[in-house]
Formats: sequence, structure tokens, C-alpha cells
Amino acid sequence: MELKNTVSSQSFILIGAAACLLLGFTIGKNSGEITPNSIEGASEIFGLSFSPAEKDSMIGSLENQRSRYESLREVSIDNSVAPSLVFNPLPAGFQPDQNQQPLNWGLPTEVDLPEKESDIAYLPVHELSVLIKSRKISSERLTTIYLDRIKTYSDTLQCLISLLEDSALEKARAMDAELAAGNYRGPLHGIPYGIKDLLAVEGTKTTWGAMPFKDQEIDMTATVVNKLNDAGGVLVGKFTLGALAMGDVWYGGVTKNPWNLTQGSSGSSAGSASAVSAGLVPFAIGTETLGSIVSPSTRNGVTGLRPTYGRVSKNGAMALSWSMDKIGPISRSALDDGIVLSVINGEDPMDASTIKSSFNYSSKTDVKKLKVGYFNSFFEGDGSGSQNNNDVLELLRNQGFELHPVELKTSVNPRAIQIMLSVEGAAAFDELTRLGWDDQLVAQHKNAWPNTFRAARFIPAVEYVQAARQRTILIQEMHEIMKDYDVIVTPSFGGQQLQITNLTGHPALCLPNGFNEQGSPTSITLLANLFEEEKLVMLGHLIQSASDWQAKRPPMFDK
Repeated sequence: MELKNTVSSQSFILIGAAACLLLGFTIGKNSGEITPNSIEGASEIFGLSFSPAEKDSMIGSLENQRSRYESLREVSIDNSVAPSLVFNPLPAGFQPDQNQQPLNWGLPTEVDLPEKESDIAYLPVHELSVLIKSRKISSERLTTIYLDRIKTYSDTLQCLISLLEDSALEKARAMDAELAAGNYRGPLHGIPYGIKDLLAVEGTKTTWGAMPFKDQEIDMTATVVNKLNDAGGVLVGKFTLGALAMGDVWYGGVTKNPWNLTQGSSGSSAGSASAVSAGLVPFAIGTETLGSIVSPSTRNGVTGLRPTYGRVSKNGAMALSWSMDKIGPISRSALDDGIVLSVINGEDPMDASTIKSSFNYSSKTDVKKLKVGYFNSFFEGDGSGSQNNNDVLELLRNQGFELHPVELKTSVNPRAIQIMLSVEGAAAFDELTRLGWDDQLVAQHKNAWPNTFRAARFIPAVEYVQAARQRTILIQEMHEIMKDYDVIVTPSFGGQQLQITNLTGHPALCLPNGFNEQGSPTSITLLANLFEEEKLVMLGHLIQSASDWQAKRPPMFDK
């Protein structure tokens, strides 16, 4: 007779392995001894098997290695210190264009100033810029409008860490004075903006959205912020992020989606996307490692640009994954994202991962000459948002584009390569795990950072290197898929494109394409070859000029 509580042989082996591992770790903790039993338990986790003689032979080497670990841990390493091995996304034989041409945004010569302040607040950067330059509105007045909206709505949205009112008004007045004196810095002159609170600004808190760091001050200002300030931008606030760049849960609550206050804004660029959607700023800076610009841009109905890895300096930004982190703009239009990218991009001696490349946007370039593909299998079926995705293809066909079907197939598994993110994150927050600070984070579910970082300690260094080698293959294969097209259109969450392109470093533009059955915004994503973001901006601008998806406003905040 079969008993219900009989343990299968496979389960028994796993239980035995876990027991051996626990016993070995307990002995190691209590006496410092590494035993064949502890090796057996560890090897089960790694999926390897060693003979008794092999295990016995390893003990001396493992004791030496552990001694070296202890020596390494005697040195406290700041999060800002990057590994000496620098990730490079360039496929073999590929070099980006470095011949920078003059930029031509094709901005209108005249823009009417709306009477209602809410209508002013929802204007895109490329129209606010004209109003500032023509002095129909002052930077001080524009900044005050946004400051008032932040003070009115940020508590409702739980999207703000720090309001920088005094310094913002001081900068706005300075920009007005410069303009009166005939000095115009460019399209961002006098334009208010916000940043994700993982970017350091001297004299402010930089909390990373996490309780252990909620009072942290970093004595420097991030390169991106310096560039925006030099271009005339007016920093009005630091917005929330999901703790340590995951999700929308931070130490102060859950950042809300302006379209649906019962729903989080997604993340991790939660506050940046929520604030732009609610008209609290015309643009904000976000970051993406594995979807943190694309996902909140979708949820909040705004336009986010994830640049090529290496185009924008990460100096002064919290590191989660040195080989995957990317910094980019979130705004109300593709053209706005392009304007901001033109300011923040560029090689930086303080960030060894930056790569010199041109960004040559011109409104005079014929967008109709772009060769456009689409990942056809992702547009099949009738799931949520599928009609909106196909509407974008139909819009492009009506504009005269021939759309070429493309299949996204790779020989390696991107999900397996993602162990690199877990390992790098665990290294970036090593002390958080070792010293038990991770208990202070709000999110403690099994997929949250505390558990992910703990589990990552068991990923062998050999497998991390093997993942990096497979990533080289993935980069080359993605290059072969992309190289014959200027832009590829894809559902934002179709297949594994989001994981693949974040691993390969390809740029993406995520823009609204309507609403689903529940009334929530949906999005489409445009992909381009490495360092060809101007093509994303060109095609995105055409789509948005021929539609009004990006012009919709969440009703609760359109006042």
C-alpha cells in the first residue's frame, strides 16, 4: 500500500543535500571547519558532483579561498566603485559614428501661451522652450507653476523625496536674467525638471528609496545633473524609486499611477514617470536595468527613452548592475526625449563604461527613408493591448512605410544570462546582506532584493563568467538581427525582447499607444541599432504627430 507521506527518492536526496548543507554551514559557523559534508551540500546547489577523494582534496583550497574572502571583506567598498572589468556592448567589428553634426529640432517659431496653468503644465518641452525663448513666459513663473503642482499632488501620488524649491527659484531667476542679457543656453534654458532619487546632488539627501539610506547625503553631483544644469535646466525635485531600483515600493509608501490611484506606478523609475504623467514636471530622469523606464512609462502613459548602454554617464548614480544600468529621460514626447538625450549623452572620464558617439538628429532628415521592421509573432493573437499594437503598424503603413516581418530568435537563453544582474546587485549591496541591513527594506517577499541578494551568494563565479561569455554571443546575434533595419517595432513586453535588449545594450523608445479595456495606458516600443537613438526619435515623433495618444491627461490631475 502506498502511504501519502512517503518521501520520493528524489525528494529524499534533496532533503539530504539540504541537511548536509545546513550541517556543513553550522559546523563552519561554529568551528570554521570545511568538511566533505559541507562541500557535498554546496555542490548540490551548484548542480555538480565530486567524488570523496575530490572533496577531500578541495578542503585546503577552499579554506584558503575563504581566508581571502575574509580579507576582501575587511575593506568597505563604496557603491560608487565600479569593477575593473568594464562591460562593452559593441559587437565584433562595430564602431559607432563619432562625427557630430549640428542639431536641428525643427521647433516652431511661435507657440501660444495657454490661459490655464494646467494647460501650461502639460505642454511638452519643445513648446515650453519656444515660450521661454520668446519670453512669453518666464522661467520663474513656469517653475512656480510646477512647484505648486508638486506641493498640491505629490502626497497623493507618494512620488516625492525632496522638494528643492529655494534652489529652483534661484536658478529660474538666474536663467531669466541671462536671457534678458541675450544669453540663451538652448532648448532646456529655464525648463524645470526632476530626477530619480538615485542620482546624487550635493547638499541634498540621496536615499535610493531604501530605509537604510533614507538620510544619506553624497558629497557630489551626478554628471547627468551637472549637464542638465549647465544647459539651463531647473531642478525642482528628487522623485521616488522602488527601494534600490526595484518596483514602486519605497520606504515612504507606494508611488501611485495618476490614471488609477489604487495602482502603483510601476518601477523602478516610479516617481519620475508618475510626476511627468500628472504634470508635475515636463520631464524627469529615470534609469533602467531590466525595464525600469519602459514599465513605468507604460503604466503612466508617458514617453520614455532608454539609451544605448554607454551613451550616458552613470557617474554619481547608484549602481545596481554595472553592466546593465542605463540612464534616460521620461517626458511627454519623443522629441522631448531627444532634446534631453542630446544634453546628457557623451563620454565621461569619470565613467569608464561611456563610449564616444554622435547623436545626429535633424528635422530635415526624411523619416520616410527609414527601413522599419516589426517582430511579427509578437503582434499575433488577441490579448490585452493587441489591437493598440496593431493600430501602430496600421498608422505606419498609412504613412507610407513598408513594414518588414522579423523573427527574434537567439541560440542562448537570456533568462539564464540574467544571473549577472543578481550577482552584480549582490556585490553592489554586499554589506546590506552581510550586516543584516536588508531587514530594513519594506519589500521582503521571495522575489524582493533581500532574498535575491542572499541567493546570489550561491552563484559560482565560474557561472557568472560563462553567462558573460554567452552574453557576447547574444550581442552578436542581436546585431545580426538588427543591422538590416533602422527601427524595429515591438510590443513593449513581447516575448523576451525587453530582457534581450537590456542585456545587449540596445536603445528603446517606449511611447503610449492607447488604453486597454480597464482604461489603463498601453505602449509600443521602438528599437534601434546601438547608438542610433536619433532614428527612434524621428519615427516616434512621426507617430506622435499623426496620433494623439501621448496628449491624453489623467483626469484627476488635469486641473
